Amino acid sequence: MKQLQEDEIRAILRAADEIIAEGGRTLLAKILKGSREKKVLQLELDQCPVYGYFRADKMDDVLTKVDWMLNRDFLAIEYSGKLPMIIFTERGWEIERDQIADELLHEWNEWLAAGKEHPDMYYLKDRNRGMIMLFLEKIAETGDKQYIPYLKEWEKIDYKKVRARIREVIQDLETGSLADEQVAADRRDSINAALKVSEPHDIYLKCHECTERFIFTVGEQQFYRQKGFVHPKRCPECREERQLDFI
Repeated sequence: MKQLQEDEIRAILRAADEIIAEGGRTLLAKILKGSREKKVLQLELDQCPVYGYFRADKMDDVLTKVDWMLNRDFLAIEYSGKLPMIIFTERGWEIERDQIADELLHEWNEWLAAGKEHPDMYYLKDRNRGMIMLFLEKIAETGDKQYIPYLKEWEKIDYKKVRARIREVIQDLETGSLADEQVAADRRDSINAALKVSEPHDIYLKCHECTERFIFTVGEQQFYRQKGFVHPKRCPECREERQLDFI
């Protein structure tokens, strides 16, 4: 299939965020397809911002897009017992946490526009720490003092390290300290690099047993990903010998 566009990659990652380590590729495809299946509605997955993003596509085509993401290391499979679950890869999570931080900032802007004075900040507690710190970084970069009342509400309920960072952001906003523009530029470069797609290709691995190098084909890589396996540590010959030892 043709390469997915950036907006499509981001949409699939956003939908995956709703079911990370709790659902598989088929459930992910159903969110993106806009399925009205009972399970989707019971889990309130129809509330996902990108629910129905690929509504016009056939289900098989949506699954192909999900597999495209798996085969290009945006998402991975991890087994829970015998059930294959979708998880983020490092590059997938880098893109998604930036998306979620922007989503949170957009929500605060909507609250400010609506005159909301005392929002309940408990929804931010126990969220991914890296994403929360990124959110605070983005707030600091705005230089906007409007956020200070919300930050003070948040500071009341979160953990020590997060409270310390909130206080730093409040101080920066109050004093008009300028955020390091290079940090923001480096982050944008990192996100752009994560979004760059390289087509799958055969790779050479070194056998831990005989130390010889062997080819790990694209087809094998896809099979291993679908099964939630890590790369093989032994070449095919050493694997075969090892299996014979157990017969």
